[in-house]
Amino acid sequence: MDLQLKDKLVLITGSTSGIGKAAAKNFLQEGAAVIVNGRKQETVDRTVEELSSYGTVHGAAADLSKPDEAAAFLEKVKQIGDIDVLVNLGFFEVKDFAEVTDEEWNQYFEVNVMSAVRTSRHFLPKMLAKNSGRILNIASEAGVKPLPTMIPYSMTKTALISLSRGMAEMTKGTKVTVNSVLPGPTWTEGVASYMEGAAKAAGQDTDTFVKDYFKVNEPTSLIQRYATAEEVASTIVFLASDAASAINGTAQRVEGGIIRSL
Repeated sequence: MDLQLKDKLVLITGSTSGIGKAAAKNFLQEGAAVIVNGRKQETVDRTVEELSSYGTVHGAAADLSKPDEAAAFLEKVKQIGDIDVLVNLGFFEVKDFAEVTDEEWNQYFEVNVMSAVRTSRHFLPKMLAKNSGRILNIASEAGVKPLPTMIPYSMTKTALISLSRGMAEMTKGTKVTVNSVLPGPTWTEGVASYMEGAAKAAGQDTDTFVKDYFKVNEPTSLIQRYATAEEVASTIVFLASDAASAINGTAQRVEGGIIRSL
């Protein structure tokens, strides 16, 4: 299927690893140009070097949770070109609810919600003006089924789903779409590191711990395994394409059936 993404310019925040990096590679393979972003210049430069063999890739380092850096970042992106597709990602952490400080709550909100607000607030009006564009906010199944070990994360992902639907209402009758994507447990570098630590704490080898994880912790999963970053990336790229032009305002699940509802 021709997704008609050739020569489109895609901006993916938080794309130096995991789902964001996989999405960047997938977009490049479809012929789009991509701007990758991360907080550290050296990490962005390394990602650009790794992906450059797949197509035209630019790098723009910035911490988008900080308004001043976000403003400078958007100005830098302007010099690269007009954005056709915006993909917003965030971060996750496992921590006991009672141990999360006010400062950490604020940081979660700034990184996972306000970063998406800042980029979307900048690019959505431009997309509406030219009657073309896609915004995809990467939420989580935790936004629908909050996780007790990740309550701040879950809260921000619920907020992203609401943000996406609200912005989609602004696109009525246009060729602009806004959707959220809800990955379930996905095997990334961060998850691999977490699982190694959790297995060690449980006194198990990592392979056994990972094998039993879904049986013990996610019994409602229908696929009973981690999704790959590439599987989630494929959904993101499809939703960004002309083939998905009738899909708007949705919370697209890619969670392996964990959420038990119709």
